[in-house]
Amino acid sequence: MLARLNVLLLGLLAPALSFAGDAISATEKQPLNLHAIGMFVVFVGMTLGITKWAAGRTKSAADFYTAGGGITGFQNGLAIAGDYMSAATLLGLTAMVYAKGVDGYIYMIAFFAGWPIILFLMAERLRNLGKFTFADITSYRLNQSKVRTMAAVSSLTVVCFYLVAQMVGAGQLIKLLFGLDYTIALFVVGALMMVYVTFGGMVATTWVQIIKACMLLAGGTLVMILAMSQFGFSFETLMDKAISVHSLGEKILFPGSLLPDPVTALSLGLGLMFGTAGLPHILMRFFTVTNAKEARKSVLYASGFVAYFFNVILLMGFAAIIIVGQNPEFFEGGNIGGKIIGGGNMVAMHLAKAVGGNLLLGFLSAVAFATILAVVSGLALAGAASISHDIYARVLRKGKATETEELRVSKLSSIGLGIVAIILGIAFEKMNVAFMVALAFGIAASANFPVLILSMYWKGLTTRGAVVGGYSGLVAAVLFVLLSKSVWVTVLGNAQALFPYDQPALFSMPLAFLVTIIISKLDNSAEAQAERAQFDDQYVRAQTGFGAAEASAH
Repeated sequence: MLARLNVLLLGLLAPALSFAGDAISATEKQPLNLHAIGMFVVFVGMTLGITKWAAGRTKSAADFYTAGGGITGFQNGLAIAGDYMSAATLLGLTAMVYAKGVDGYIYMIAFFAGWPIILFLMAERLRNLGKFTFADITSYRLNQSKVRTMAAVSSLTVVCFYLVAQMVGAGQLIKLLFGLDYTIALFVVGALMMVYVTFGGMVATTWVQIIKACMLLAGGTLVMILAMSQFGFSFETLMDKAISVHSLGEKILFPGSLLPDPVTALSLGLGLMFGTAGLPHILMRFFTVTNAKEARKSVLYASGFVAYFFNVILLMGFAAIIIVGQNPEFFEGGNIGGKIIGGGNMVAMHLAKAVGGNLLLGFLSAVAFATILAVVSGLALAGAASISHDIYARVLRKGKATETEELRVSKLSSIGLGIVAIILGIAFEKMNVAFMVALAFGIAASANFPVLILSMYWKGLTTRGAVVGGYSGLVAAVLFVLLSKSVWVTVLGNAQALFPYDQPALFSMPLAFLVTIIISKLDNSAEAQAERAQFDDQYVRAQTGFGAAEASAH
């Protein structure tokens, strides 16, 4: 039981785990969900129509990477919320509240805590300094080739680990809905992703996210309202009944042993908080708005949508304790308290069926697939931008590549990433991939965030410090996870872990900051002195959107 709870906890990080583990065998027994299939087909048809429309508007690199900077703050806020409200949110967090009560809500707060950092420290500067990728900012006054290479390597690492988790989850979901072979399901997802990104670019990806976010908010709200109607819309009645039937009793209202130890909990919290501010597909969205004001608005809107949805999830989880947890229909063999049909993360789906029948279940299933497909498209676009804009155009071609060449490499990169995602999804079908998403957040917090925030705020940062510090955080995060129990023991079969904790951020992120600062302070080269001297111009541009000379003219 403890092992299954640990898988559930880690599953909150990985949409893939919503259908992994024991869900794989269980879902094979389920009949086809014809409502979900119909809605899935409608959604795919609608998004392909959007892609065709977007392709007609995608003429330049700016259109492909950032939708031409023409997205409003409200639209971008919905899209960012869509990136954040994945299948892990809908399925994993509902399951966490169902199993652990208030602990699940505390876990949501760890996800949410990264938003103030982005809003108050980064949003405006990201928009003023960046063009297509966050490497534009980290390399603004530093050596373009070295810093962009480091930023692109860490970004692609984050993207690949996240992509694997998303692909496995999407493959299992289509397997559930259609009864298709897992490999065929992966090819379906990979093909759709390649079409969205290659032909529609950021315009298509953004609108797919917006539609998905609206569907998820509407679907979750409807399930919550129908569930609460069974308790007279009384939160007090809901809680009284939940306490009376849950195995934890009143303990579901108090924090408990969410993670094995406080160090792991703190490390995971840091990774989620600061990793959010270093995820390339989230950062890329700030370049799609018209100005810094709209960038701030987009974070405010996204914060409101995400906060609202987390509260919907809380009510769904508690309602499921009574409606699902006391109904033998949703347990294998009709044994209440036994194994939930489809696995523990199917609680939200069972709740939808209980309160709205197969039609609502079908809608929510299609929405769950939409969440994965939209996030996969955003990740692929961020990865393609790192390859084409940072590595090809700026490092290999030294800024001499034409816009047409860069776009061609972007589209080829999207196809290449899609193929890699399919291959890795097949390779990791039967493996617990939660550690990959934990690693993705750890890398984002350890390699991307320190260099990014220091490049914005610290005059002393040098190329040598950024490169050594960035690679230190990247390598440390990967090594700590590889040597942890999640990989060293569970995956590789060794007797004992060489690193005692599953989450790396508490150790790798401070290391990255420390190495970056020390190396930068020790660097007194002519290049380093010139880089420090250029900070004032960068600071003015970060504040105003203009360089020092331009700001004087304005």
